[in-house]
Amino acid sequence: MSVETDSATPVWSDPSLDAETRADALIAAMTLPEKIAQLYGVWVGASDEGGEVAPHQHDMEEPVDLDALLPHGLGQLTRPFGTAPVDPALGALSLLRTQRRIAEANRFRIPAVAHEECLAGFATWGATAYPVPLSWGATFNPALVRRMAEAIGRDMRSVGVHQGLAPVLDVVRDARWGRVEETIGEDPYLVGTVATAYIQGLESAGIVATLKHFVGYSASRAGRNLAPVDMGTRERADVMLPPFEMAVRESGVRSVMASYTDTDGVPSHADEQLLTGLLRDTWGFTGTVVADYFGIAFLKALHGVAGTWGEAAGAALAAGVDVELPNVKTFGRPLLDAVTEGQVPEALVDRALRRVLIQKAELGLLDPDWNPVPDALAGADLTDPEALRGSVQLDTAANRAIAREIAEQAVVLLRNDGTLPLARPARIALIGPNADLPMSVLGCYSFPAHVGVHHPETPVGIELPTLREALLAEFPGSEIVTAPGAGVDSTDTSGFAVAAELARGADVVVLALGDRAGLFGRGTSGEGCDVESLVLPGVQQQLLDTLLDTGTPVVVTLLAGRPYALGRAVEESAAIVQSFFPGEEGTAAIAGVLSGRIAPAGRLPVSIPGRPGVQPSTYLAAPLGQISDVSSTDPTPAFGFGHGLTYTTFEWSDLLVEDGEAATDGEVALAFTVRNTGDREGTEVVQLYLHDPVASVVQPVQRLIGYVRVPLAAGEASRVRVTVPADLASFTGRGGRRIVEPGELELRLSASCTEPRLTATVTLTGPVRQVDHTRRLHATFAVAPQTGD
Repeated sequence: MSVETDSATPVWSDPSLDAETRADALIAAMTLPEKIAQLYGVWVGASDEGGEVAPHQHDMEEPVDLDALLPHGLGQLTRPFGTAPVDPALGALSLLRTQRRIAEANRFRIPAVAHEECLAGFATWGATAYPVPLSWGATFNPALVRRMAEAIGRDMRSVGVHQGLAPVLDVVRDARWGRVEETIGEDPYLVGTVATAYIQGLESAGIVATLKHFVGYSASRAGRNLAPVDMGTRERADVMLPPFEMAVRESGVRSVMASYTDTDGVPSHADEQLLTGLLRDTWGFTGTVVADYFGIAFLKALHGVAGTWGEAAGAALAAGVDVELPNVKTFGRPLLDAVTEGQVPEALVDRALRRVLIQKAELGLLDPDWNPVPDALAGADLTDPEALRGSVQLDTAANRAIAREIAEQAVVLLRNDGTLPLARPARIALIGPNADLPMSVLGCYSFPAHVGVHHPETPVGIELPTLREALLAEFPGSEIVTAPGAGVDSTDTSGFAVAAELARGADVVVLALGDRAGLFGRGTSGEGCDVESLVLPGVQQQLLDTLLDTGTPVVVTLLAGRPYALGRAVEESAAIVQSFFPGEEGTAAIAGVLSGRIAPAGRLPVSIPGRPGVQPSTYLAAPLGQISDVSSTDPTPAFGFGHGLTYTTFEWSDLLVEDGEAATDGEVALAFTVRNTGDREGTEVVQLYLHDPVASVVQPVQRLIGYVRVPLAAGEASRVRVTVPADLASFTGRGGRRIVEPGELELRLSASCTEPRLTATVTLTGPVRQVDHTRRLHATFAVAPQTGD
């Protein structure tokens, strides 16, 4: 079919035509080297003087000759802002100059897609450091997470970035895994709803969000990073895949990243059934699939399913990977030779290229009036780089306000004997390795922890108040004495005596324990920082026990990337306050909870283990996964998923089962009242769990199928109505198909997985019903103020 267009404008440059038509025309005009060039990236670092980017070297890469590559074009620029500290304005200038060079070097004038990390904020120097995803999960507040993502996306687009490598949708299966801090929690419904909101926010700002890691990465054997995965098809279908399915259906996501892992011997980067059969043919995903960094090369180097780089490239293309990241390793000369020699069909290159070019067309990168100048530099004098320095702010007051709100809602009060909120103590002993460390609030993918630590000569770029500074501001009338007691992962106990002496002379001890984020063993939490048990790092448990022995009330305060067993503190501490790397506003949030200025509202996105050696263990356990008389180990958590105390009390009452019987394609409805019976405001998080007493395959004892936050003033009540589709009772049956079975179910209205408040028994009737990816995914909550008694 011919397409009419202005003869002076090539079809692929005509913005009046649909992206598919433009991509097809461009593919027909390209040589094989030009096609392949659009399928790989180059890892670069922006210039802090505003000059063009420079290639970044890594031990998995050969040196890159940009002059040789660029005449054919370039698909992606890897982390121009996130490789080394660079002033944002000068980084944007460096990127635009490089994009102009890329476009001018190839005959179709196509620029590259620039991508960055944005797991807890735009990972660049001077940008806001938000709480990590585990804190997003603790808020149980997708709408707030979406606002954060919108702000992150606006900042990225303002300096010329197109794609963000977030969020992580891996469901925690073993908390020993170092990347737990990057996840949203141990429940697929919580992960799916929060991640979908994040994606919606990022995409609404014009950034291509990237789902990762597809799929199973967090289920690695023994919690070891990049270890094999032993996972049955049912666990994969019912636990690991639902968050991705929800995001593909509801978020508008435009990219997916394959996982490093192999499941039952098949690496995700070479899994055609996963990346094409399920993701595209079944779910209908139309965007790009990108490789995790070096993931295609790992098919040869680590997995051993390819004998050459060309075979690795062909296997990934056949499976459905479209773009090699972070650099050109297999999709360059090895792929070109493999196609030329007939080992890889050129049709596979064209298939991937079409997806890449459609996305570039949608981003405006094929338009004749494409302009590399980003919004942040619009109207600026680009001839004077030094005049630009400091002109772009990525840590604004508005950003910090969102970071503060998330941090405040994510603080989880695990235990309280009445000591909190603190009533103006005369003397506070602030003790612990995280008492006075600015970096204790940051996860491993924050820029200061990920990149900044390699550049100690460069200032951090943002304000990171320590917990000590936050307490001084929060308690101006109190004397605050401080001692670390020990380092985060130190084995040195010589500081215990000083810490104990300070504790005995104080009214209360605030004990700041937890993690130090890092990469590949340089921290106690983060990528490659896996642990053998969930005992607190170093000698922190011994320090905790020493201070409990002083008799002074101890408020255990955790700034951590994963849950830890807390030993005697579960029963003997005055209070336990849990935060998960709460970002630059985090210490003020913790201090506000300690003083009572902030009403605690966070809920656990992961269970706190009762013992350090019971992993893998999450609340999503079958009956055989519970405590029993035939095993000497007890997996019962100290604090279960969803747990969190407040400074008030709530009464749940007047349960009405409005529709307690429905067909397997119908819905049931309940209503009940939640009342704040205390003397101050608070937020109850209503959690709806499904218990299926009899099913054709073993089910978890319970699983979360819905939740809603209910803020209430003192004495206030709300009537909560919830409609539950039968689809939410579906699971993968013996035949491998998702089904809804008739029978009796329990709907548990709970404050956590261990704290049911009201239970409704309902019945599904009719035949076994098969459902698919079009099934309903959500219960519907309606919360209305209730007047009168």
